[in-house]
Parts: sequence; C-alpha cells; structure tokens
Amino acid sequence: MRTSALEAPPGRPALTLREPTLIVGLARPAVPRLVVEEHLDELERLVDTAGGEVVGRAVQERERPDPATLVGSGFLEGIAEDCRELNVQSLIFDEDLTGSQVRNIEKVVSSEVKVLDRAAVILDIFAQRARTRAAQTQVELAQLTYLLPRLTRRWTHLSRQAGGIGTRGVGETQLEIDRRLITKRVIYLKKKLKVIERDRRRRRNRRWAVPSIALVGYTNAGKSSLFHRLTRADVLVEDRLFATLDPRTRKVDLGYQVSALMVDTVGFVRKLPHHLVAPFRSTLEEAVEADMVLHIVDAAHVAWQEHLRVGDETLADLGVDPERIIVVLNKIDLLPQMALPALPGGGGLAVSAVTGEGVAPLREHLRNRVLSSPGVLVLRVPLEENQAVERAVSLRGQVARRFASDHLDLAVRTDPERLRKADLEDYRVERWDEEE
Repeated sequence: MRTSALEAPPGRPALTLREPTLIVGLARPAVPRLVVEEHLDELERLVDTAGGEVVGRAVQERERPDPATLVGSGFLEGIAEDCRELNVQSLIFDEDLTGSQVRNIEKVVSSEVKVLDRAAVILDIFAQRARTRAAQTQVELAQLTYLLPRLTRRWTHLSRQAGGIGTRGVGETQLEIDRRLITKRVIYLKKKLKVIERDRRRRRNRRWAVPSIALVGYTNAGKSSLFHRLTRADVLVEDRLFATLDPRTRKVDLGYQVSALMVDTVGFVRKLPHHLVAPFRSTLEEAVEADMVLHIVDAAHVAWQEHLRVGDETLADLGVDPERIIVVLNKIDLLPQMALPALPGGGGLAVSAVTGEGVAPLREHLRNRVLSSPGVLVLRVPLEENQAVERAVSLRGQVARRFASDHLDLAVRTDPERLRKADLEDYRVERWDEEE
C-alpha cells in the first residue's frame, strides 16, 4: 500500500512504503497474555506512527525470557516461517533486545528482515518528529546511545536499506563508522546538549516572573488538544502517538484578567529504557520548573491506571513536587454516563478537550492556583493616586491587571522588598476578588 512520503530533515530518508511488520510479545507469570496483547496493541500504534503496517503478531508464553533469543529457538523458527510467508521487512519485539539476542535472531530469520525492539521504534518516531535543534540533538544522542552496544551485523544490512523503521535519524553516511567514532560523537552531542539546556534554563529564568503550567501525561492522552482548547494556539493535534516532541509555550487566559504561560511537553510511554529517557530530560525539565503540572490522563483508555502510574513514576524520577501536580481526566466525552474513573486518593478534574466540557472549572481552578502561587502579591491602588498607579503599572512580573471605576487591581509576582522600594506596601490586599 502506497502512502505519501513523510517530510524528513535534509540527509535523512523519508518513508514512502508501508513496511510489512510482524510484532512479537512475551507472556510470563508476572505479565499475563491479556496484558501482553494490550501492550502489542500499543506497539501496533507505534509501528503505524513510524510508517509500518502490522501484518501479524505472535505471543510466546514462557516461565522466563530465553537469554539467547528471548522467545526460544523453536518458537523463533515459526516466526521465521511467518516472516517468509508474509514478506515481512521488520520484525519488532515488544521487549528490549540485547546485541547478542539481535545477532542470534538474525541467524534464524532472513538477513533482509530488520530485527528491532520497541525502543528502536520509539526512537524512529522521534527522528521523524524532531524539528528544532534541541530535539534533533536529543534524538541523535539517544539513537547512538541505543546503537552503541548493538554494533553487530545489523550495521551491514541496514546500510543497504533505502530507509524505513529504525534507520532514520542517524543517516546512512554514519552507518559504517566504528565504535570509537560513535563514542566520540556521543561525547560531542552531550556537550552540545548541555549548551542547549543552559540556554533553555536562561530563557526559563527570564520567564520566572510569569507563572507557568506544564501539560504532561502518557502519549496520546490529549495534551495537545487541551493545550489548543485553553490557549487557542494553532498546534498539531493528531490521533497518533508522539504527535508532540518539541515543547511549546503559549500564553493562556484564565479569566478575570489572569494569565499564565502554558507548556505542552513530549508524552510518556511504558517500557522506555532509562538510558533513553535521559537525553530527553531537558524537554521534560519544563515540567520540573513549572509552578503547576497538569497530569493529563485518557480516562477512556482501558489502561488508564497504568498510564497514570507511568506518569507518576516519571514525574517522581524528575523530582516534581506532588503538591504541584493536578490530575486531569481527559476524553470524558467518550465515557458512558456516570462511568468516570475514581482516582486513588480522590481529587482530580474531569474535562473533554474536544467538547469543552469541564474546561471552565479547570480554568477557575488554575486561576485560583496562580493567584495563590508563591511570590504572587495582590495590590489595590486608588486611581486618584496617580503616582502610585504609575509605579504599580511599571512593576515587572504582572500576573493580572484590572481597572475598575475608582481603583486598579494588580496581581504581581515579586517580593515584598521590591514593593517596599516602590513605596507600594500599603496597597497590598489579601486576595484577588473575582469581579467584573
């Protein structure tokens, strides 16, 4: 089946054919077959996003993974026969494969079949989606880190490929470089990424005066749709995994003249090895630095609890304070009436980014959190005091400003010492009144 060529950065091949792909899962006592099938459903969506077409799947049930081939030699022989019958180009395992396992599997299946694992597919998607200098640097670093321990016969047969899943991002001209040159390149990219992270940190520091809200959550939970609903920004919204890779920041109006900055981030995913998460840490640092973190969960997904757990674990690894996290159940328009999932410990907000249901209460909640966030002070200055009004409107870090008939209301992120220097301490009030 033909598809239109995907846009790719210069020097990187674009996929023009849907690659016939066979996916393989491993069930064991700790991971029953039903769970494995659900994981394979997600892997199939990943393959579709990467540009492949799943033509078959296989699940092996074992007490423990086979160290040599993961699924065992006998089962692998059956997979090899399926690959020949279905003209499979990519054989993708839902588990991480070691270099020796890839080598052993390749001895059984055809050398023309690419043997990949879940992490390789995710990196391929990242390579397609990366557009900024930071994202492209992160992708290349992650791919080389992934490939370094896997320098086997795969280099030779991939160098003959015209493109496809697992071959993008690094580029064909680099497929024959040796381990020493790859290591040297990894060191260079890490240094380059540190410079990029430093520049990002400086930009975040300049924005500190304005409260920030980060959207995080499992991939395809509807973060970009909610981002669009709240900010009215023209952003890519797709029903595909990893539609967002580069973080995007827009101003969001929370009502009653209160505003903040909202950041859309890359989605979480299960089974992503820790060493592959690290290069993308700077993307998720937007969440670490944010005043509030909206953890978006697809309430209509059968595995919403696992998605919530993956997100909670990722945020904990990043060191995000749980007090700053607000769980938002999205896609409630897809749920039957009275079927809203119950969150552990209660709490949370429910919305539909598509229909707008629940968005008004979410704005109100965010508005109250912004106005009560650390460092936000509220002033009420009579308009008849012209000089005080002039000093007030010149303050940096304004969160909200509203002119009434006889006074100015101002919420500003600053410290009491700066107010004292501006001779505005006497105008402080306890809270921002929500009045027209």
